[in-house]
Amino acid sequence: MTEAFSESARAFLKAESPLRRLRALRGTPPGFEKKMWRAMANAGWTAILVPESLGGLGLGLNVVSAIAQEVGRHPVPEPFIAAAVQPVTALCDLDASALKDRLLGDIAAGDLVIGLAWQEQPGQMDHGPLSTTATASGECIRLRGAKEWVVPGSGADGWLVSGKSESGDGLYWVPADAPRLTVEPFTRVDGTMMCRLTLDDVEVPAANRLAAGAIAGRAIDHANDAARFAQSAELLGIARQAFDITLEYLKTRVQFGKPIGSNQALQHRMVDAYIQLELASACMEHALAACERGDIGHALLASRVKARCAHAALHVTRLGVQFHGAIGYTDEHDMGLYLKRALNLSSWLGGAAAHRLRALEMQPVEAAQNSKPAKLDEFPRQADWEAMTEDEFRRTVRAFLEKHYPRHLRYPPRRLHWHEIKEWYFALSRQGWIAPAWPKAFGGMELPPDKLLAFIEEMEEYGAARTPDQGIINIGPVLIRFGTKEQQAQFLPRILSGEDIWCQGYSEPNAGSDLASLRTEAVLSGDELIVNGQKIWTTLAQDATHIFMLVRTDKTVKKQAGISFLLADLATPGITVRPIRNIAGDEEFCEVFFDEVRVPRANLVSGLNQGWKIAKSLLGFERLFVGSPQQSQYALKQLKALGVARGLFADRDFAARYAEMQLDVADLSAAYAHFAGIVKRGDALPPDVSLLKIWATETYSRIGMQLVEAADEHGGDVGHADFGAVRLNPLAPLMNATITTIYGGTNEIQRNILAKQVLHLPG
Repeated sequence: MTEAFSESARAFLKAESPLRRLRALRGTPPGFEKKMWRAMANAGWTAILVPESLGGLGLGLNVVSAIAQEVGRHPVPEPFIAAAVQPVTALCDLDASALKDRLLGDIAAGDLVIGLAWQEQPGQMDHGPLSTTATASGECIRLRGAKEWVVPGSGADGWLVSGKSESGDGLYWVPADAPRLTVEPFTRVDGTMMCRLTLDDVEVPAANRLAAGAIAGRAIDHANDAARFAQSAELLGIARQAFDITLEYLKTRVQFGKPIGSNQALQHRMVDAYIQLELASACMEHALAACERGDIGHALLASRVKARCAHAALHVTRLGVQFHGAIGYTDEHDMGLYLKRALNLSSWLGGAAAHRLRALEMQPVEAAQNSKPAKLDEFPRQADWEAMTEDEFRRTVRAFLEKHYPRHLRYPPRRLHWHEIKEWYFALSRQGWIAPAWPKAFGGMELPPDKLLAFIEEMEEYGAARTPDQGIINIGPVLIRFGTKEQQAQFLPRILSGEDIWCQGYSEPNAGSDLASLRTEAVLSGDELIVNGQKIWTTLAQDATHIFMLVRTDKTVKKQAGISFLLADLATPGITVRPIRNIAGDEEFCEVFFDEVRVPRANLVSGLNQGWKIAKSLLGFERLFVGSPQQSQYALKQLKALGVARGLFADRDFAARYAEMQLDVADLSAAYAHFAGIVKRGDALPPDVSLLKIWATETYSRIGMQLVEAADEHGGDVGHADFGAVRLNPLAPLMNATITTIYGGTNEIQRNILAKQVLHLPG
């Protein structure tokens, strides 16, 4: 349904409202045309949220957001959000009355353009204490006060005005022609109009009181949050249109004999803008779905999505002006219109920074976010996980952790070795929970994306260490997709049981992220391959029993074409493993040397010289795993604990930084769920999974750095430090994060992949 509304809105806007119309109406009250408003009503826009019984369509925010995104791409001066979303939402929340029904019916029909006049102070996020008074006078009510930033302004037929009386706050219908009402229009940065309402003992019939008491305040707050959802959608549309215009310009604008989009610095900045777009899209999709389910507070979701989409729109439009150069700074170029539209929408009803803090305030940092673990003695090996409620699933996972996870291994500061973590691996294996994303047919849990995220979050919340998981996250999925039945039968059960522990042999000296340049060679000799060469940066190879690796099997063809994917037992004669100490002093990596190592030909996956397609697939899985919110959630939990212990949340600057990182992690989770859904459907991961790796690792690094700064002098200590009741290692997340932007292909390489394979920028 939403796609149908999007297509219809797109066609309507292109036909009825070219940008020259927006330019012509700028700064001239009322700033919009009633004729166009009537056309929008005929298209059904004003009736979306109005109940069917009153002549409306009775639809929801999904449809509103679909249309608002198109309005973002093709801006109109008509107050769609302020007159078709905000007042309608408020009215729908009120008790039944003849006046309410008449107003809603007239709005749906396009006969009435009304707004919500509630705000009195700058920076006001909720209805709050009122200065405007409502005094009973016989059969009338007198309203006295002023309302700021009111939309629509002088073109409105009236407003829903909030005011306080002896019986509490109320909401009143005030027609535009009411005596002693002054409307002062003013122009916003994008040329649209707002107004200031001054009510100097404005008299309205007592019957014009639509609500009194707490219901009036709730209706206003709900209406504002619905408007913020619509604003966010429009901001996302603005960002997408500005991005598309800029991307096309980079491909076609030629300087010094080549397109400016071939410049790597510009490419990487466009990739970062693309990441912001995709985060905003994931955030919007998640928020609308959660809002529809009712499993998260409406206000929290509205603030989260407004913060992300406002940031994305301002980031992309400002970048668009920069990349267009001097022409982008002129009024005749459309990019300026999109920037100014983004500025207007971002500031109205609260900007990104204000909404990050509002979201934080709705999640008190000292309050437990999760319910207590269930008291369970038995746990299901297999279940209909999709049918289980998220709360029930989380309680079950939490109870399992409480019962089986070694308490002395909670929140370890480094990667644990096999001898330290193997009992936990075996506990998960016995339960059938060691491979949460694998299909059930191969011994996995086959969790749906939302439960997979919940599983990850509960593990991180509890402080469970990462297991030696290359078999689970990498070679297991490869064998499920590319392996023979014999290979699957031979290796998969032993991965699940913990009998075989795997490491990855990709990187080589002087090759790094350039896998096509690998030199480790495997020469076919009868039913065996003889391997010679060296692998480096092989994580926890000293604990592994097996290695999966890329080897060169043909030097006569294109580099990528002569690569094979090979499995080897590390106990094979000729293999030497030498640990390497990392920057934190831990032996996390190894060099692996191969000297005339004989490996069965049956250990080739997908055949000779078929390794490159598997490598690309495996890198997709790896980027999905590295792009999970696990590490960032873990670091954020530590930052939260430190902030509470030291009283740092009283510092508005610290709270603002924490709030931004909290939403960065939340939107990372939403993006991760999207890609996890692709894997669950059995589809190949697209190249834009690289954005997940970039955002996850750089978010992890930012949180790690903030943790060091928040620890003050302890940020330079080695090991754990005591912060009152909290004991943690403030350096560990930053040290661990340092490598994440390097392995799996550096983040610079990931940006190159996105620039070439997703944005198709010129070489």
